[in-house]
Amino acid sequence: MNTASSIEFRFDKQLQRDQVLALYRACRWSAAEKPDQLLAALAGSDSVVSAWQGGRLIGLGNAISDGAMVVYYPHLLVDPEHQRAGIGRQIMEHLRERYRAFHQQVLLSVDDAFDFYQRLGFQDTRGVRPMWIYQGSDM
Repeated sequence: MNTASSIEFRFDKQLQRDQVLALYRACRWSAAEKPDQLLAALAGSDSVVSAWQGGRLIGLGNAISDGAMVVYYPHLLVDPEHQRAGIGRQIMEHLRERYRAFHQQVLLSVDDAFDFYQRLGFQDTRGVRPMWIYQGSDM
């Protein structure tokens, strides 16, 4: 396990296709099966935070926003070799800092990540149900 202290965080959307696909595949995200759409989605995001170690992309998070009230965090990935080193937390802290004054900060969590997001201040919904139409193969 590597420490987050040796990680460089970047805030631009200029990401190499092969690095992005390698990260998504390592994390077993079905978005890697649609590389053109994935790269377009990241480029079209309101913001992207990436984590790098020695020139290798090891983490990534993005946000989609209306620019004033609502932000949605669709992706947070950390390479399995680097998980539990604080990298995902730092990515989310960078993203949340940008949107700290927004009325709603929203995400969908898989069961395995639920406790992680609760520790970051996200709460389970009361009276609101997440709904979706999902075209992926990883659920």
